[in-house]
Amino acid sequence: MRPELEATAERVFVALADPSRRSVLAALASDGPSTATDLADRLPITRQAIAKHLALLADAGLVIAEPGERRRVRYRLDSAPMQVAQQFLAALARDWDGPLDALRRRLDG
Repeated sequence: MRPELEATAERVFVALADPSRRSVLAALASDGPSTATDLADRLPITRQAIAKHLALLADAGLVIAEPGERRRVRYRLDSAPMQVAQQFLAALARDWDGPLDALRRRLDG
C-alpha cells in the first residue's frame, strides 16, 4: 500500500481506538449530520469533549465540517478514509492467509 494510504489508515485506526469517538461516529451514522451541541444532547459526553473528538475525527477525514446557519457547524460522515483502512486490513489479511494455511497444513500433516 502506498505510504499516503497507510498514513490515512493509521489516522483512522487512531481515531477509532477511542470508544467516545466511536460513539460520536455511530450517532452521526444513525441520525445524520449534527452539531456538537446536538451530539452532546444525545450522548453522555460534554459538548467540549465532543468538540475535541470531532476535531480529531475531522483530522482523520472521517467527518466533514459544514457551515450552517447562525455560525453553527454541522458534521457529517465521510466514509472514504474508512474504506482505505478496510483495504489496508484486507491486504494484511491476504498477506497472512498464505503463511497461516501453510502452518495449518504442516500441523495437520
